[in-house]
Amino acid sequence: MNHIPTLSEIQEAHERIKPFIHHTPVLTSASINQLAGCEIYFKCENFQKIGAFKARGGMNAVLSLSPEEQEKGITTHSSGNHAQAIALAAIAVGTKAYIVMPSNAPNIKKNGVKALNGEIIECEPTLEARESTVQQVIERTGATFVHPFNNYDVIAGQATATVELIGEVTHLDVIMAPVGGGGLLSGTALATHYLLPNAEVIAGEPEGAADAVLSFQTGKVEKAPYIKTIADGLMTTLGDKTLEIIRKYVKDIIIVSDEEIIAAMKLIWERLKIVIEPSCAVPFAALLKEKERFKGKRVGIILTGGNVDLGKLPF
Repeated sequence: MNHIPTLSEIQEAHERIKPFIHHTPVLTSASINQLAGCEIYFKCENFQKIGAFKARGGMNAVLSLSPEEQEKGITTHSSGNHAQAIALAAIAVGTKAYIVMPSNAPNIKKNGVKALNGEIIECEPTLEARESTVQQVIERTGATFVHPFNNYDVIAGQATATVELIGEVTHLDVIMAPVGGGGLLSGTALATHYLLPNAEVIAGEPEGAADAVLSFQTGKVEKAPYIKTIADGLMTTLGDKTLEIIRKYVKDIIIVSDEEIIAAMKLIWERLKIVIEPSCAVPFAALLKEKERFKGKRVGIILTGGNVDLGKLPF
């Protein structure tokens, strides 16, 4: 797909991936609602296959390729969840996945890729190293590159989480998601724009990877002033495709500190009794930080994933 996905293309993506993904539950907590001063509906993508929403976008992108492209194999670069999504999608179409991962990617995510028969090629933890290593893989294997977020088929797949949420919980005032590369946020914003045009889309971003908020203001892809955050899934910068959609359809991006992320994550573990990773807690942390703004509203939050290294819990 070479254009911003339409509603019918997002709905087609949903039908395409349905046999390969879980329809995840929406959870609520009376005690969290009381504490937050609003009604929150958590869309639990931590229960998705591979433990994260990325199964949706990766699956849609790979299923959308031609049989010839699929046959040569799929490659991508990712610190974790998208890597597992592509490995899972490669199994679905019976091909090979070549996954470039930074050497410092969490072990739980590396092990997840290995368990799905993905071939891991390690590189230095910089975007330049990721991209040049992927290029080498393409030259060596002829594999098709599926970008982790700056790809309209991936964006259409990620949008399906919000399609399900809106289908289940009508009359939401706000829908929230975290932002890293912006694949989920742009998909969330598109689905909301088409299906609930009066609802606002608000993102959460870690202070230690605050590039999207700058890009949102200037209109060009900016780098974060510094990168240091517990939210390891949100360290990438936006792409040109995701930035365009986010500037059109996202209302605001709220920055949160690691302390706020950890407190929100702990609260979800304690009250909802579910496992989520730090990146996943970012939009909830943003809501708690600006409670007044959400007072009395009905808020949907995409809980993005649960692939947390249990040996390194921050609490």
